[in-house]
Amino acid sequence: MGNPCSVSLILLPGFSLFTLGAVRAAFTIANEVEGETLYRLRQYSPEGEAALSQCGLTLAAEPLGRLNVEQPGLLLLIADERIDERLDEEASHHLGQQLRHLGRDSSWVLGACGTGAQVLAQHGLLNGYRAAIDWQLQAEAAQRYPDTVFTQGLYELDRNRISAGAGAAVIDLLLHWLGKRHGSMFAAEVAVALGLERLRGGDERQPVPASAQPAVGSTRLRDALELMAANLAEPLPAEDIAQLVGVSRRQLERLFRQHLDTFPSRYYLELRLKHARRQLKQTTLSIQQVGLACGFSSGSHFSTTYRNYFACTPREERARHTMPLVEADNAGEEMK
Repeated sequence: MGNPCSVSLILLPGFSLFTLGAVRAAFTIANEVEGETLYRLRQYSPEGEAALSQCGLTLAAEPLGRLNVEQPGLLLLIADERIDERLDEEASHHLGQQLRHLGRDSSWVLGACGTGAQVLAQHGLLNGYRAAIDWQLQAEAAQRYPDTVFTQGLYELDRNRISAGAGAAVIDLLLHWLGKRHGSMFAAEVAVALGLERLRGGDERQPVPASAQPAVGSTRLRDALELMAANLAEPLPAEDIAQLVGVSRRQLERLFRQHLDTFPSRYYLELRLKHARRQLKQTTLSIQQVGLACGFSSGSHFSTTYRNYFACTPREERARHTMPLVEADNAGEEMK
């Protein structure tokens, strides 16, 4: 057996501990199944010697400059938030330089999970490739990077580019990648050790959030839900949605009442507001930018609608989310 394959994990700001744990578990078990070290993992941060996770915990990581570009292997971007809003300009520039350098070497496999594919696409490293990305960014990414084919699947393996959507899809991605390298029986053994009953195919769609799933299956309703989820910044009129899914507006309203006990307009508004709530909690976008990204034409309209639904304003929501961190920081200072 040759030298272990190098796996370089790039922890981008706001990465998910779940995703990182899933990646490390998959390769650790692969080594255990083989009985020797097939893969050697190292984690890096483009912002120095630490990486800030989505839940506020900081993990030690090596500076990106220590990455050995002369030792080809797998580089995997781990990201679960919009990186263009979290990474400072200098770090982003340095990351882009490294990625473009590696992209010119066909012996490197460049991968991304969650929202990481937007970074590869931003630097032209997915031009002409199929890629999977978190469903919440898919429509925007497809518009911003037309040379990349963003799909609705759980994951994509296209030559020396691999990518997965959010959550557990990264496990499916890595199991199939391991299967290509070591055979399907090897991948199946790793899957069993991870407690998985089956390997999901890349053509399976990313799951719609639980709040968006109809109680009874309906293809047209499902298509309508996906259209709404993909058009949050510029909401589609009900007539357009009905026409695109092949029903009348009255039939569309009947489907929503039957399966979701609501009207299309009400459901669409709730979807936009819940997306806005996640943006307020997880990004540094201004309140006005969040409102515009969720289809509200003015800050006052956004604020009033948000308050009517959540019983607090967007500003209060953001303060409520950040206050515990401030209090925790203060408590830490007092304990010193």
